[in-house]
Amino acid sequence: MALWSKETGVALKASVYIETSVLSYLTARPSNDLRATANQSTTSDWWETQRPNYRVFASDLVISEAGKGHPEAAQRRLAAITDVPLLQVSPEVRTLALALIATHALPPKAEADAYHVALASVNGIEYLLTWNCTHIANAHTRPKIEATCRALGYEPPVICTPLELLEV
Repeated sequence: MALWSKETGVALKASVYIETSVLSYLTARPSNDLRATANQSTTSDWWETQRPNYRVFASDLVISEAGKGHPEAAQRRLAAITDVPLLQVSPEVRTLALALIATHALPPKAEADAYHVALASVNGIEYLLTWNCTHIANAHTRPKIEATCRALGYEPPVICTPLELLEV
C-alpha cells in the first residue's frame, strides 16, 4: 500500500514499525524448535528481501527491550537497527497506550505492547510487524485494539507477522 507524493508524483514506501520480537528472531542463534526455526527463516527473508520496500521505524522502547538479556544477543539486536529512525513517546502515545489497557484491549501486564501499538498508531504507521502473537498479533485482541485506536481518533496499524507481510 503506497501513498503518492503530491510534490513529485512518486509512490512513497509504506511504513512499518518493527516490534522487538522481530529483532529477536532476526538475530537469534539457530533454534532446534521447528516453529522458531521457521520464524527465524521468515524474519531473515523479510529483512533481506522486503525491508527495502518499506520505511522502517522502531522506538526507544524497542531499543530498551532489545538491549536486555545476554550481552552478545543484545548487541546483535541493537546492531540490526542502528540505521532505523526512532519514534518518540509523546503525550498522545501515552494516552492511547493507557486507553488500550483501560478498555481491556490489552492486559495491564502487556503495557509495553500497548505502547508499541500506540507508537505506531499515533505516528500513522501503516504496519506493526511482530511475532508477539500472545498480545499483539492475536485474532482476539486485534478488534479491541482497532476499536480503541479509532475511538481516540487514530487509524490503527495493520498488525501482522513477517510471514503475513511478504509480498509475492
